[in-house]
Amino acid sequence: MLDNLKKYKVVLASNSPRRKELLGGLGIGYEVKTMPDIDESYPDGLCMEEVPVYIARSKADAYRPLMQPDELIITADTIVWLDGVVMGKPKDEEEARDMLRRLSGQTHQVVTGVCLTTIDRQQSFATVTDVTFDRLTEEEITHYVSRYQPMDKAGAYGIQEWIGYVGVRSIKGSYFNVVGLPIQRLYQELKRL
Repeated sequence: MLDNLKKYKVVLASNSPRRKELLGGLGIGYEVKTMPDIDESYPDGLCMEEVPVYIARSKADAYRPLMQPDELIITADTIVWLDGVVMGKPKDEEEARDMLRRLSGQTHQVVTGVCLTTIDRQQSFATVTDVTFDRLTEEEITHYVSRYQPMDKAGAYGIQEWIGYVGVRSIKGSYFNVVGLPIQRLYQELKRL
């Protein structure tokens, strides 16, 4: 499986431990390369799916000048979308608590944009998952924010952590997309590469 990747050195351009674990689950060899301070801003007016795809492409474009001819770079970005607003990573604990208050009792979308880049081609896609939270109490929100690491997660939560166990009522779509990489869709795209 994925014999077509043998001609590439696969590079995951991410520090995310969740993305590393998910890509490793495919059983393909890869290495991790990261660059500091890649601009993750995006133009106003992009629709929900366009935002993380734009950022994933921007990350890939930062690597392009350094690419070797045999490399395949995988970049990704995940956002939480609630009522037309992007919720990125919180800057502090108060913003994390505020994000969780806004998600409480609501259905939101988790969107991951992925970009596959070689020296001569680039393709990207987005995967959307609907996530519905139960009502969260202030005590539950404070417990999560003080004991876990919401600062490195879009929307201030990790579905694979305590808050996901007690707060997520339902999901429609890929669970792994919410974790940070739509691995089934990525596998399909890699097969077609």
